[in-house]
Amino acid sequence: MTSSASKEGSEMTGANPPRPGSRTTSAPTSPLKEKRASFLGKVTSISQVVSAKVEQARDQAAQYRGYNKDRCFTLLVIDDQNTDWSKYFRGKKLHTDWDIRVEQAEFRELTVTANTESGVNVSVGAQKTGNRGVRSFKPDFLLIRQNMRDANEDFKSLLLGFQYGGIPSINSLQSIYNFQDRPWVYAHMAAVQKKLGKEEFPLIDQSYYPNHREMQSSGKYPCVLKIGHAHNGLGKVKVENSNGFQDLASVVAVSNTYCTVENYIDAKYDLHIFKIGSNYRALILTHCCDCRRKSLSGQWKTNMGQSILEEIPITDRYKSWIDAVAEMFGGLSICSLEAVVGKDGKEFIIEVNDSATGLLGDGQEEDRRHIAEMVYNKMETECQPPKESKPGAKIEDDKSNPSRPTSAASAASGASSELGKAKQELQEVIKAKEVKPTKEVKDTREVKGKEVNNEVKDAKPPRPPPAVKPRQRHDSADSTGSESSSASEDSSASSTVRREVKEDEEKKPRIGEDGEVLEGEDTMKNLRKTFAGIFGDIQ
Repeated sequence: MTSSASKEGSEMTGANPPRPGSRTTSAPTSPLKEKRASFLGKVTSISQVVSAKVEQARDQAAQYRGYNKDRCFTLLVIDDQNTDWSKYFRGKKLHTDWDIRVEQAEFRELTVTANTESGVNVSVGAQKTGNRGVRSFKPDFLLIRQNMRDANEDFKSLLLGFQYGGIPSINSLQSIYNFQDRPWVYAHMAAVQKKLGKEEFPLIDQSYYPNHREMQSSGKYPCVLKIGHAHNGLGKVKVENSNGFQDLASVVAVSNTYCTVENYIDAKYDLHIFKIGSNYRALILTHCCDCRRKSLSGQWKTNMGQSILEEIPITDRYKSWIDAVAEMFGGLSICSLEAVVGKDGKEFIIEVNDSATGLLGDGQEEDRRHIAEMVYNKMETECQPPKESKPGAKIEDDKSNPSRPTSAASAASGASSELGKAKQELQEVIKAKEVKPTKEVKDTREVKGKEVNNEVKDAKPPRPPPAVKPRQRHDSADSTGSESSSASEDSSASSTVRREVKEDEEKKPRIGEDGEVLEGEDTMKNLRKTFAGIFGDIQ
């Protein structure tokens, strides 16, 4: 009886009975397994807490380390405090040894002044523990992650100050300025559609009304009316009939702004396509009961309430859409495109967002890292360190500072450089001596040469002493002696005259064929010999 019961039990459970020698069973409700699972769960939670504490301590240590104030570039990130952008640039250097100083604030906290000479100065007011502190700095680069204009806010004046100072940014300030009115953006999207065709770029049909006077009636109901420029679903109204349309026309009258009207699409899901540099991402927002753009909270606007998000592969068609809009306004480094897909499968492009686009899905962290990497690469190109001082100025500074120690090698190199300078100066002196004189000097020397020649010509040889008449003697011996003495006296007088003329000719300056006075040959020869003994042969 027992064996049959056990057999029936084993057949019913589909498992073999436990072996006699086994101490434990493999039942799913084993107390040992429950204890083990609970223990592992506690260990996992403790490790997560420890990891969070380590990351927090690392961030605090990095904040204490700070940055080099003399060698840093300032990045101004305009965003709320939900995202800490400084951690994405921590430890990174520009141009090998230049730090990145990250300042983060919202538009409403900023004050901007600009000058053509001094550039842009930004002041940030921070509310901390009841005391308002202000810090000022000069930004070198901008990352704008907030909408410049919204329903009740307009920070165009700050953007003008940044543009006045020529601050580079992602996206460009020109493109951000163009995104301050949605009808302006839609007009450029319509130009893209004309270029690519309606099938390749299915832009939704839209009507524009500059004021309430032109708002007569919409051709098709229901429709969506958008008043002014706003984000996050503000200013959008679903209109069911013509009476509701006229009521909203009166609202437009008191709002003193424009409005747009587009068809209401009975959609299956919404489509969001992102492009960050060369990275693409596509997400769809699906809804419960597959109803028209109703979120889980019952709202017809998908961006109001909760929706189910799903990432899908990026297709060539979606990539062509986002690439086409990324070329608008001179190029958009960061942009996103929103579209709806109807129940019939038709796709309609609704709008485009710039660098202030919201990130969605589980890939938000990866998207932020892509943005930080793109900003870093752009800063490497746009932010250039000041030029270093010239080597000559550095040498002069070293000479002017006698307290700075110098090595024997530097002293020897300085002596050799001084010797080279002396040789060069000597060569210049020799060349200057060998250069032919100018016309004025030549004329002067010619005049001096002529005067010397005239003086030589006018110079008369010394008068010889008067000849003594010999006394007449009657004998022949006396006559012969007198003749020989007179001849010797005449020869000595003539030799004296020749010696004095020769000395005068030696004192006379040597004159060349062209009338130039030749001088300095022996002096230059002596100079060469003297300096050759000191510095060696000079070529």
